Amino acid sequence: MAILNSKVPKGPLKDKWTSYKDHINLVNPANKRLIDIIVVGTGLAGGSASATLAELGYNVKAFAYQDSPRRAHSIAAQGGINAAKNYQGDGDSFYRLFYDTVKGGDYRSREANVYRLAEVSANIIDQCVAQGVPFARDYGGLLDNRSFGGVLVSRTFYAKGQTGQQLLLGAYSAMNRQIARGKIEMFNRHEMLDVVIVDGKARGIIARNLITGEIERHSAHAVVIASGGYGNVYFLSTNAMGSNATAAWKIHKKGAFFANPCYTQIHPTCIPRSGDYQSKLTLMSESLRNDGRIWVPKKMEDVVAIREGKLKPTQIAEEDRDYYLERRYPAFGNLVPRDVASRAAKERCDAGYGVNATGEAVYLDFKSAIERYGKEQAKLHHISNPTKEKITELGEAIVEAKYGNLFQMYEKIVDDNPYKTPMMIYPATHYTMGGVWVDYNLMTTIPGCYAIGEANFSDHGANRLGASALMQGLADGYFVLPYTIGDYLADDIRTGKISTDTKEFDEAEKAVRDRIDFFINNEGEHSVDYYHKKLGKIMWDKCGMARNEKGLKEAMAEIKVLREDFWKNVKVTGSANEMNPELEKAGRVADFLELGELFAKDALNRTESCGGHFREESVELDGPQKGEAKRDDVNFAYVAAWEYKGEPADAVLHKEQLEFNDIELKQRSYK
Repeated sequence: MAILNSKVPKGPLKDKWTSYKDHINLVNPANKRLIDIIVVGTGLAGGSASATLAELGYNVKAFAYQDSPRRAHSIAAQGGINAAKNYQGDGDSFYRLFYDTVKGGDYRSREANVYRLAEVSANIIDQCVAQGVPFARDYGGLLDNRSFGGVLVSRTFYAKGQTGQQLLLGAYSAMNRQIARGKIEMFNRHEMLDVVIVDGKARGIIARNLITGEIERHSAHAVVIASGGYGNVYFLSTNAMGSNATAAWKIHKKGAFFANPCYTQIHPTCIPRSGDYQSKLTLMSESLRNDGRIWVPKKMEDVVAIREGKLKPTQIAEEDRDYYLERRYPAFGNLVPRDVASRAAKERCDAGYGVNATGEAVYLDFKSAIERYGKEQAKLHHISNPTKEKITELGEAIVEAKYGNLFQMYEKIVDDNPYKTPMMIYPATHYTMGGVWVDYNLMTTIPGCYAIGEANFSDHGANRLGASALMQGLADGYFVLPYTIGDYLADDIRTGKISTDTKEFDEAEKAVRDRIDFFINNEGEHSVDYYHKKLGKIMWDKCGMARNEKGLKEAMAEIKVLREDFWKNVKVTGSANEMNPELEKAGRVADFLELGELFAKDALNRTESCGGHFREESVELDGPQKGEAKRDDVNFAYVAAWEYKGEPADAVLHKEQLEFNDIELKQRSYK
């Protein structure tokens, strides 16, 4: 059995990162000019890492499969980014952000990494403000904050509903400065198809030029994977259609360990699917839960009437609405963690209270917020005895200022005005919690190969707080990797340029070409999407929010059969020497078919309910709760406690009964 050494420094949590930086090896500025680094992916993690490494003096090659880093999926993040600056004076601190993040991850995060994340979070905001990121500001000109699920403070910095886009433009501008200086060589429309290992170290990649089809060799002293997550293993997810697992999966097949592959985040506020023809789902920001109230009708006859179009949600009386999150979790209300909100919505819909034609939707209603803001504005404008219409007008203006682009997007997709009619939402696959295993330096089990951002597993445990993804991506890229990678590269200052004319590059390129030739020449009968959709249905039905032993075993068997059929009967049109999206998809779906089986195997081995996933047969309730295994107020789980003993860093599992009371864990065994 391989030994995993997390390399977490000794000492108190609050001192680990500071002490560690004081003692690691460094590369001096003159020697950085002798070092080449490849960064695969140019979203928030990859873009910030590329810019910072180049600013330090390293020679960076950055790869993006899009036509520009500006199109990285980070652009889709809407609601905000967490940082423990305590601008609101409501009691926030590094420790509270650390605690909320560990708790939000069901106590499965690596605590040392999370505390470091909380420490550097404040620096991220300063960095981005200096880049010109237009964060929202309050009346006095100070940066504004809002709340997100799972916390009791306001620590989320935001730029309307476009936070990811604005942060990405900040990182992109920093990249462009280094591109102009010649320190970053940018490869747009290139996809990494394999990593090259020389003498046990990552020394380069094989990439395909997606425009011409040319296969290229690129060498470096270190390779950084910043390619995001694998939510599209479900086919339908909130990810962009191009988001894939190929870069991470290729390094896994060359020896990089994968950790927690079965943990994905289920986001509670997604526009529901409207039919089997859809190719992706659209996310509505969690920030909407600040002002939106989630409910379903109390009476089944009202549900049926709404589905049949005989009744509108606005006609349901207040006393006939079940604001089920406020009822179950009064302290947090609609701002419970994402996993709790998602499971609760699914439970209501499974019980028959879903409000759309598919029975998979609940309401997110802004009527109360519009009325509250309207009355407040009327007072501020000295309007005495305002009419109901005036209150609505003033309130809608405030809601539009806070969430206007989100409301506009919803209306364009659903063709319904969310100012007048409650939004419909339903849980959907979103961020991935698992990923490539990394140590404290963010290095994988392949020396010289690093994984940052969503591509690694380390910070979020089984679930994450909203607005933490942007925080982790930028923390890794701006403030962690630039320190830790030097500790490894200090031994490479006399290595010289890595040659691509070696048998290792020959073998890796041949494997890539052979696979492409197979796809182009295989005389199959089914499209790539045919297999991807089938895989997605297996994953959602049997490896999704609800799981059980029987279903997971069936999933593994079905995925194996599907994969065998894929390699016999997939049909890829077009040629290899041109821009060919079908060829790109074929390689990615082939990887998903392998990852999907590992995903199911991991879930099978975890007889637990955790994060957004509910293991049905692991719950046995007696007394008045017997038979109500889908209740959210009781969760039987394994609490993973990481014990760092220098050599192996093993996950020790303690089986405990955990009781939820407004999400606080009453009793737990945690070392």
